Amino acid sequence: MPPPGIRPLPYIRREYNANACKTCLRCTEPNVKITPKIRVTLSVRGEAQSPTRTEASARGKTILMDEPEERGGTNRGLTPVETMVAALVGCTNVITNRIAAARGIPIAAMKISADAILDRRGAALEEEIATPVPEIDLRIECRTTATAEQVQILQNDLQKYCPVAKTLRQSGTLIREHWEIIRP
Repeated sequence: MPPPGIRPLPYIRREYNANACKTCLRCTEPNVKITPKIRVTLSVRGEAQSPTRTEASARGKTILMDEPEERGGTNRGLTPVETMVAALVGCTNVITNRIAAARGIPIAAMKISADAILDRRGAALEEEIATPVPEIDLRIECRTTATAEQVQILQNDLQKYCPVAKTLRQSGTLIREHWEIIRP
């Protein structure tokens, strides 16, 4: 159940009354029970196109990951670690906007950037590194008329709900959020 003041997301599973008419859905509408999906399976498939280039796909969408030329790649896509940091940027956008919509907080525009420190010794096969990305500076520029209290809600809830940030933090990565609030 979402916290008070937050509307649940529309990802739902419909359950129909077992005794309802099996030939038409209209007569079952009064018997519809809507329950949120709690856990979902995310399926991503990858194909190695070369020793450094991977094409990954999910839900019919495809991305290309590659290494830069100086590391033996063809530089046709983000590296896998850059892709992970890009996922943090994307998740920050999605979750912040979901929080804003659920809480009635106005956001006119956002720009998000991230700088991550990568300890390359693990990827270079020199030694095992417990936290290969120990630090990320995440900058969030938010154009809004929100009050200071509403901005604080966005900041607090983002840390609670962004699955990519939570995964990185639980792996030992320090994520420093730098918010810049711009008043239109």
